[in-house]
Amino acid sequence: MKIAIVGAGYVGLSNAVILAQNNDVFLVDIVKEKINLINKKISPFFDNDIQHYLSNVSLNLIATADANYAYEEAEIVIIAVSTNYDSNNNCFDISNVETIIKNALSVNPKINIFIKSTVPVGFTERMRKKFNYEFIFFSPEFLREGKALYDNLYPSRIVVGVPEKKSKYLKKAQIFINLLKKGAKKKKIKTFFTGLSEAESIKLFSNTYLALRVAFFNELDTYAQTKKLCSSEIISAVCADPRIGNFYNNPSFGYGGYCLPKDTKQLMNNFKDVPENLISSIVKSNKTRADFISKNIFDRIENIKSNESRIVVGVYRLTMKNDSDDFRESSIQNIIKSMSSFDCDIVIYEPLFKETTFLGHMVTHDLMKFKKISHIIIANRIDFSLEDVKEKIYTRDVFKRD
Repeated sequence: MKIAIVGAGYVGLSNAVILAQNNDVFLVDIVKEKINLINKKISPFFDNDIQHYLSNVSLNLIATADANYAYEEAEIVIIAVSTNYDSNNNCFDISNVETIIKNALSVNPKINIFIKSTVPVGFTERMRKKFNYEFIFFSPEFLREGKALYDNLYPSRIVVGVPEKKSKYLKKAQIFINLLKKGAKKKKIKTFFTGLSEAESIKLFSNTYLALRVAFFNELDTYAQTKKLCSSEIISAVCADPRIGNFYNNPSFGYGGYCLPKDTKQLMNNFKDVPENLISSIVKSNKTRADFISKNIFDRIENIKSNESRIVVGVYRLTMKNDSDDFRESSIQNIIKSMSSFDCDIVIYEPLFKETTFLGHMVTHDLMKFKKISHIIIANRIDFSLEDVKEKIYTRDVFKRD
Protein backbone atom coordinates (compact mmCIF):
# COMPACT_ATOMS: atom_id res chain seq x y z
CA MET A 1 0.00 0.00 0.00
CA LYS A 2 1.16 3.57 -0.70
CA ILE A 3 0.88 5.86 2.32
CA ALA A 4 1.56 9.58 2.61
CA ILE A 5 2.48 11.01 6.01
CA VAL A 6 2.61 14.78 6.49
CA GLY A 7 4.92 16.02 9.23
CA ALA A 8 8.33 14.54 10.05
CA GLY A 9 8.22 15.24 13.78
CA TYR A 10 8.27 12.55 16.47
CA VAL A 11 4.78 11.32 15.56
CA GLY A 12 5.17 11.43 11.79
CA LEU A 13 8.63 9.87 11.64
CA SER A 14 7.90 7.08 14.10
CA ASN A 15 4.71 6.18 12.23
CA ALA A 16 6.59 6.33 8.93
CA VAL A 17 9.20 3.87 10.22
CA ILE A 18 6.53 1.48 11.52
CA LEU A 19 4.56 1.52 8.28
CA ALA A 20 7.52 1.56 5.86
CA GLN A 21 8.48 -1.96 6.93
CA ASN A 22 5.57 -3.31 4.87
CA ASN A 23 4.36 -0.40 2.71
CA ASP A 24 5.61 2.36 0.43
CA VAL A 25 5.70 5.47 2.62
CA PHE A 26 6.27 9.05 1.51
CA LEU A 27 7.05 11.33 4.44
CA VAL A 28 6.31 14.97 3.66
CA ASP A 29 7.93 17.90 5.43
CA ILE A 30 8.90 21.49 4.62
CA VAL A 31 12.26 21.39 6.46
CA LYS A 32 14.92 20.42 3.93
CA GLU A 33 17.45 19.52 6.61
CA LYS A 34 15.09 16.90 8.05
CA ILE A 35 14.32 15.52 4.61
CA ASN A 36 18.00 15.15 3.75
CA LEU A 37 18.85 13.47 7.06
CA ILE A 38 16.02 10.95 6.80
CA ASN A 39 16.92 10.05 3.21
CA LYS A 40 20.51 9.53 4.41
CA LYS A 41 19.07 7.18 7.06
CA ILE A 42 19.93 9.56 9.90
CA SER A 43 17.37 10.42 12.55
CA PRO A 44 16.88 14.16 13.17
CA PHE A 45 15.85 13.28 16.75
CA PHE A 46 17.52 11.95 19.87
CA ASP A 47 15.80 8.57 19.64
CA ASN A 48 18.04 5.51 19.44
CA ASP A 49 15.17 3.25 18.33
CA ILE A 50 14.44 5.43 15.30
CA GLN A 51 18.13 5.63 14.40
CA HIS A 52 18.47 1.84 14.62
CA TYR A 53 15.53 1.27 12.30
CA LEU A 54 16.64 3.86 9.80
CA SER A 55 20.15 2.42 9.69
CA ASN A 56 19.57 -1.31 9.97
CA VAL A 57 16.04 -2.21 8.92
CA SER A 58 14.87 -2.40 5.31
CA LEU A 59 12.34 0.40 4.91
CA ASN A 60 10.40 1.60 1.88
CA LEU A 61 10.61 5.21 3.06
CA ILE A 62 11.24 8.40 1.10
CA ALA A 63 11.18 11.85 2.66
CA THR A 64 10.09 14.63 0.34
CA ALA A 65 8.89 18.22 0.20
CA ASP A 66 6.57 17.39 -2.72
CA ALA A 67 3.21 16.80 -1.03
CA ASN A 68 1.25 16.48 -4.28
CA TYR A 69 3.53 13.69 -5.46
CA ALA A 70 2.97 11.86 -2.18
CA TYR A 71 -0.83 12.24 -2.41
CA GLU A 72 -1.26 11.21 -6.05
CA GLU A 73 -1.42 7.44 -5.68
CA ALA A 74 -1.70 7.14 -1.90
CA GLU A 75 -4.62 5.25 -0.41
CA ILE A 76 -4.07 6.82 3.00
CA VAL A 77 -2.72 10.15 4.19
CA ILE A 78 -1.74 10.51 7.85
CA ILE A 79 -1.63 14.07 9.16
CA ALA A 80 0.96 14.49 11.91
CA VAL A 81 1.81 18.20 11.91
CA SER A 82 2.13 20.33 15.04
CA THR A 83 -0.92 22.13 16.38
CA ASN A 84 0.43 24.85 18.63
CA TYR A 85 -1.80 26.49 21.21
CA ASP A 86 -2.91 29.99 20.25
CA SER A 87 -3.24 31.89 23.53
CA ASN A 88 -5.05 34.76 21.81
CA ASN A 89 -7.88 32.48 20.65
CA ASN A 90 -7.57 29.97 23.53
CA CYS A 91 -7.48 27.14 21.01
CA PHE A 92 -5.14 25.00 18.95
CA ASP A 93 -4.03 26.52 15.65
CA ILE A 94 -5.41 23.86 13.34
CA SER A 95 -4.99 25.87 10.11
CA ASN A 96 -2.20 23.60 8.85
CA VAL A 97 -4.31 20.48 9.34
CA GLU A 98 -7.20 22.05 7.46
CA THR A 99 -4.92 23.12 4.60
CA ILE A 100 -3.47 19.60 4.29
CA ILE A 101 -6.97 18.09 4.09
CA LYS A 102 -7.93 20.58 1.39
CA ASN A 103 -4.77 19.98 -0.67
CA ALA A 104 -4.86 16.20 -0.33
CA LEU A 105 -8.47 16.01 -1.53
CA SER A 106 -7.75 18.36 -4.44
CA VAL A 107 -5.02 15.97 -5.67
CA ASN A 108 -6.68 12.70 -4.71
CA PRO A 109 -10.44 12.94 -4.10
CA LYS A 110 -10.68 9.31 -2.92
CA ILE A 111 -7.87 9.33 -0.37
CA ASN A 112 -8.58 8.15 3.20
CA ILE A 113 -7.52 10.75 5.76
CA PHE A 114 -6.36 9.85 9.28
CA ILE A 115 -5.58 12.78 11.58
CA LYS A 116 -2.98 12.16 14.28
CA SER A 117 -2.34 15.81 15.09
CA THR A 118 -3.97 16.77 18.38
CA VAL A 119 -7.09 18.84 17.67
CA PRO A 120 -9.99 20.41 19.59
CA VAL A 121 -12.98 18.19 20.29
CA GLY A 122 -15.37 18.36 17.34
CA PHE A 123 -12.74 19.37 14.77
CA THR A 124 -12.79 16.18 12.66
CA GLU A 125 -16.55 16.24 12.29
CA ARG A 126 -16.37 19.90 11.21
CA MET A 127 -13.85 18.97 8.53
CA ARG A 128 -16.11 16.22 7.19
CA LYS A 129 -18.91 18.75 6.81
CA LYS A 130 -16.75 21.55 5.47
CA PHE A 131 -15.23 19.46 2.71
CA ASN A 132 -18.32 17.30 2.22
CA TYR A 133 -16.13 14.21 2.50
CA GLU A 134 -16.93 11.25 4.71
CA PHE A 135 -13.65 9.34 4.97
CA ILE A 136 -11.85 11.53 7.50
CA PHE A 137 -10.90 9.76 10.73
CA PHE A 138 -9.09 10.67 13.94
CA SER A 139 -6.50 8.40 15.57
CA PRO A 140 -4.73 9.86 18.62
CA GLU A 141 -1.08 9.19 19.34
CA PHE A 142 0.32 8.34 22.79
CA LEU A 143 4.07 8.81 22.48
CA ARG A 144 6.81 9.88 24.89
CA GLU A 145 9.72 12.12 23.92
CA GLY A 146 12.79 9.98 23.27
CA LYS A 147 10.62 6.82 23.18
CA ALA A 148 8.49 7.61 20.15
CA LEU A 149 9.29 4.55 18.08
CA TYR A 150 9.29 2.21 21.08
CA ASP A 151 5.78 3.37 21.93
CA ASN A 152 4.68 2.51 18.39
CA LEU A 153 6.41 -0.86 18.47
CA TYR A 154 4.80 -1.65 21.84
CA PRO A 155 1.66 0.54 21.92
CA SER A 156 -0.51 0.74 25.03
CA ARG A 157 -3.57 0.91 22.76
CA ILE A 158 -4.70 1.94 19.29
CA VAL A 159 -7.71 4.22 19.05
CA VAL A 160 -9.53 5.16 15.85
CA GLY A 161 -12.48 7.52 15.84
CA VAL A 162 -15.05 6.82 13.15
CA PRO A 163 -18.05 8.98 12.10
CA GLU A 164 -20.59 6.27 12.76
CA LYS A 165 -20.48 2.57 13.58
CA LYS A 166 -21.27 1.69 9.97
CA SER A 167 -19.47 -1.11 8.18
CA LYS A 168 -17.92 1.14 5.51
CA TYR A 169 -16.22 3.26 8.19
CA LEU A 170 -15.29 0.36 10.45
CA LYS A 171 -13.73 -1.45 7.51
CA LYS A 172 -11.47 1.53 6.70
CA ALA A 173 -10.54 1.91 10.37
CA GLN A 174 -9.74 -1.81 10.68
CA ILE A 175 -7.43 -1.63 7.65
CA PHE A 176 -5.57 1.25 9.30
CA ILE A 177 -5.31 -0.59 12.62
CA ASN A 178 -4.02 -3.70 10.86
CA LEU A 179 -1.28 -1.65 9.20
CA LEU A 180 -0.10 -0.38 12.59
CA LYS A 181 -0.34 -3.82 14.19
CA LYS A 182 1.68 -5.41 11.40
CA GLY A 183 4.51 -2.96 11.98
CA ALA A 184 4.45 -3.36 15.78
CA LYS A 185 6.33 -5.97 17.80
CA LYS A 186 3.70 -6.28 20.51
CA LYS A 187 1.27 -9.01 19.59
CA LYS A 188 -1.77 -8.37 21.77
CA ILE A 189 -2.71 -4.72 21.39
CA LYS A 190 -5.90 -3.23 22.80
CA THR A 191 -7.91 -1.52 20.07
CA PHE A 192 -10.82 0.89 20.38
CA PHE A 193 -13.32 2.01 17.77
CA THR A 194 -14.94 5.16 19.10
CA GLY A 195 -16.82 8.17 17.81
CA LEU A 196 -14.77 11.01 16.30
CA SER A 197 -15.23 13.41 19.21
CA GLU A 198 -14.69 10.59 21.70
CA ALA A 199 -11.30 9.82 20.12
CA GLU A 200 -10.34 13.51 20.23
CA SER A 201 -11.39 13.62 23.90
CA ILE A 202 -9.36 10.52 24.75
CA LYS A 203 -6.16 12.29 23.70
CA LEU A 204 -6.86 15.45 25.69
CA PHE A 205 -8.05 13.65 28.82
CA SER A 206 -5.08 11.24 28.73
CA ASN A 207 -2.53 14.04 28.68
CA THR A 208 -4.43 16.11 31.21
CA TYR A 209 -4.46 13.17 33.62
CA LEU A 210 -0.68 12.87 33.25
CA ALA A 211 -0.40 16.59 33.96
CA LEU A 212 -2.64 16.06 36.99
CA ARG A 213 -0.25 13.46 38.41
CA VAL A 214 2.72 15.75 37.86
CA ALA A 215 0.87 18.64 39.49
CA PHE A 216 -0.26 16.49 42.44
CA PHE A 217 3.21 15.26 43.35
CA ASN A 218 4.67 18.71 42.77
CA GLU A 219 2.19 20.15 45.25
CA LEU A 220 3.01 17.35 47.68
CA ASP A 221 6.66 18.31 47.29
CA THR A 222 5.86 22.02 47.78
CA TYR A 223 4.10 21.13 51.03
CA ALA A 224 7.00 18.95 52.20
CA GLN A 225 9.59 21.62 51.42
CA THR A 226 7.56 24.32 53.16
CA LYS A 227 7.06 22.16 56.26
CA LYS A 228 10.66 20.83 56.13
CA LEU A 229 9.56 17.24 55.53
CA CYS A 230 11.16 14.54 53.35
CA SER A 231 9.31 14.37 50.03
CA SER A 232 10.77 11.04 48.92
CA GLU A 233 9.64 9.26 52.10
CA ILE A 234 6.09 10.55 51.76
CA ILE A 235 5.85 9.81 48.02
CA SER A 236 7.34 6.31 48.30
CA ALA A 237 4.83 5.26 50.96
CA VAL A 238 1.86 6.95 49.24
CA CYS A 239 2.69 5.22 45.96
CA ALA A 240 3.06 1.79 47.55
CA ASP A 241 -0.73 1.62 47.26
CA PRO A 242 -1.26 -0.23 43.95
CA ARG A 243 -4.27 1.97 43.23
CA ILE A 244 -1.87 4.92 43.06
CA GLY A 245 1.26 3.24 41.67
CA ASN A 246 4.96 4.14 41.69
CA PHE A 247 5.09 6.07 38.41
CA TYR A 248 4.83 9.65 37.18
CA ASN A 249 5.54 10.75 40.75
CA ASN A 250 8.99 12.35 40.69
CA PRO A 251 8.79 16.07 41.61
CA SER A 252 9.90 18.59 39.03
CA PHE A 253 9.78 22.29 38.17
CA GLY A 254 6.39 21.68 36.54
CA TYR A 255 4.86 19.68 33.73
CA GLY A 256 6.18 20.69 30.35
CA GLY A 257 7.23 19.33 26.99
CA TYR A 258 5.30 19.95 23.82
CA CYS A 259 2.01 18.20 24.60
CA LEU A 260 0.94 18.56 28.22
CA PRO A 261 0.87 22.38 28.53
CA LYS A 262 -1.11 22.91 25.33
CA ASP A 263 -3.41 19.90 25.70
CA THR A 264 -4.47 20.86 29.24
CA LYS A 265 -5.28 24.39 28.06
CA GLN A 266 -7.24 23.05 25.10
CA LEU A 267 -9.26 20.72 27.31
CA MET A 268 -9.94 23.60 29.70
CA ASN A 269 -11.24 25.59 26.72
CA ASN A 270 -13.48 22.68 25.73
CA PHE A 271 -14.94 22.84 29.25
CA LYS A 272 -16.04 26.47 28.88
CA ASP A 273 -19.74 25.50 28.84
CA VAL A 274 -19.35 22.59 31.27
CA PRO A 275 -19.15 22.83 35.10
CA GLU A 276 -15.64 22.05 36.34
CA ASN A 277 -13.11 22.83 39.05
CA LEU A 278 -10.33 20.33 38.50
CA ILE A 279 -9.21 20.94 34.90
CA SER A 280 -8.61 24.68 35.32
CA SER A 281 -6.83 24.00 38.62
CA ILE A 282 -4.36 21.70 36.86
CA VAL A 283 -3.46 24.52 34.48
CA LYS A 284 -3.14 27.05 37.31
CA SER A 285 -1.06 24.71 39.46
CA ASN A 286 1.80 24.74 36.96
CA LYS A 287 2.33 28.49 37.38
CA THR A 288 2.01 28.20 41.14
CA ARG A 289 4.76 25.57 41.13
CA ALA A 290 7.02 27.68 38.90
CA ASP A 291 6.55 30.66 41.23
CA PHE A 292 7.43 28.52 44.25
CA ILE A 293 10.59 27.14 42.59
CA SER A 294 11.63 30.64 41.50
CA LYS A 295 11.22 31.93 45.07
CA ASN A 296 13.46 29.13 46.38
CA ILE A 297 16.13 29.97 43.82
CA PHE A 298 15.87 33.67 44.69
CA ASP A 299 16.40 32.86 48.38
CA ARG A 300 19.51 30.85 47.53
CA ILE A 301 20.90 33.74 45.52
CA GLU A 302 20.29 36.13 48.41
CA ASN A 303 21.99 33.77 50.87
CA ILE A 304 25.30 33.72 48.98
CA LYS A 305 25.31 37.32 47.75
CA SER A 306 27.36 38.61 50.68
CA ASN A 307 30.28 36.36 49.71
CA GLU A 308 30.30 37.05 45.97
CA SER A 309 30.36 40.26 43.96
CA ARG A 310 28.16 38.79 41.19
CA ILE A 311 26.16 35.57 41.35
CA VAL A 312 26.14 33.25 38.34
CA VAL A 313 23.20 30.86 38.15
CA GLY A 314 23.77 27.90 35.87
CA VAL A 315 20.86 26.22 34.12
CA TYR A 316 21.57 22.56 33.41
CA ARG A 317 19.78 21.53 30.21
CA LEU A 318 16.75 23.01 28.48
CA THR A 319 15.10 19.65 27.83
CA MET A 320 12.36 18.16 29.99
CA LYS A 321 14.32 14.97 30.66
CA ASN A 322 17.65 13.35 29.91
CA ASP A 323 16.51 11.21 26.96
CA SER A 324 14.89 14.05 25.03
CA ASP A 325 16.10 16.69 22.58
CA ASP A 326 12.87 18.72 22.63
CA PHE A 327 13.03 22.17 24.23
CA ARG A 328 9.45 23.17 23.46
CA GLU A 329 7.53 24.36 26.53
CA SER A 330 10.05 22.79 28.92
CA SER A 331 9.33 23.84 32.49
CA ILE A 332 12.85 25.20 32.95
CA GLN A 333 12.01 28.00 30.52
CA ASN A 334 9.44 29.42 32.93
CA ILE A 335 12.11 29.44 35.64
CA ILE A 336 14.63 31.18 33.36
CA LYS A 337 12.07 33.87 32.53
CA SER A 338 11.37 34.40 36.24
CA MET A 339 15.09 34.63 37.03
CA SER A 340 15.62 37.30 34.40
CA SER A 341 14.38 39.84 36.94
CA PHE A 342 16.84 38.62 39.60
CA ASP A 343 20.10 40.38 40.30
CA CYS A 344 22.31 37.65 38.84
CA ASP A 345 23.92 36.38 35.65
CA ILE A 346 22.48 33.30 33.95
CA VAL A 347 24.45 30.76 31.91
CA ILE A 348 22.84 27.73 30.25
CA TYR A 349 24.47 24.37 29.53
CA GLU A 350 22.73 22.70 26.61
CA PRO A 351 24.90 20.63 24.22
CA LEU A 352 22.00 20.12 21.78
CA PHE A 353 21.26 23.83 21.33
CA LYS A 354 23.20 25.31 18.41
CA GLU A 355 22.78 29.01 19.17
CA THR A 356 25.04 30.96 21.54
CA THR A 357 22.17 32.61 23.45
CA PHE A 358 18.74 31.54 24.68
CA LEU A 359 16.20 34.07 25.98
CA GLY A 360 19.06 36.56 26.02
CA HIS A 361 21.38 34.42 28.18
CA MET A 362 24.69 32.78 27.26
CA VAL A 363 24.64 29.14 26.18
CA THR A 364 27.73 26.96 26.58
CA HIS A 365 28.57 23.43 25.44
CA ASP A 366 31.54 23.22 27.84
CA LEU A 367 30.32 21.31 30.90
CA MET A 368 33.53 21.77 32.92
CA LYS A 369 33.48 25.54 32.38
CA PHE A 370 29.77 25.64 33.19
CA LYS A 371 30.27 23.86 36.52
CA LYS A 372 33.23 26.04 37.43
CA ILE A 373 31.66 29.46 36.83
CA SER A 374 28.22 28.65 38.29
CA HIS A 375 27.60 29.47 41.95
CA ILE A 376 24.22 27.75 41.82
CA ILE A 377 23.15 25.09 39.31
CA ILE A 378 19.44 24.55 38.78
CA ALA A 379 18.43 21.28 37.16
CA ASN A 380 14.96 19.94 36.48
CA ARG A 381 16.61 16.53 36.01
CA ILE A 382 20.17 15.60 36.98
CA ASP A 383 22.63 12.85 36.11
CA PHE A 384 26.04 11.55 37.16
CA SER A 385 27.91 14.34 35.34
CA LEU A 386 26.93 16.73 38.15
CA GLU A 387 28.06 14.48 40.98
CA ASP A 388 31.23 16.50 41.61
CA VAL A 389 29.28 19.74 42.14
CA LYS A 390 26.26 18.40 44.02
CA GLU A 391 26.67 21.07 46.71
CA LYS A 392 25.81 23.70 44.06
CA ILE A 393 22.72 21.99 42.73
CA TYR A 394 19.12 23.02 43.26
CA THR A 395 16.70 20.38 41.98
CA ARG A 396 13.48 18.69 42.98
CA ASP A 397 14.49 15.48 41.20
CA VAL A 398 14.28 13.50 44.44
CA PHE A 399 14.37 10.05 42.80
CA LYS A 400 16.99 10.95 40.14
CA ARG A 401 14.98 9.41 37.31
CA ASP A 402 12.49 10.19 34.51
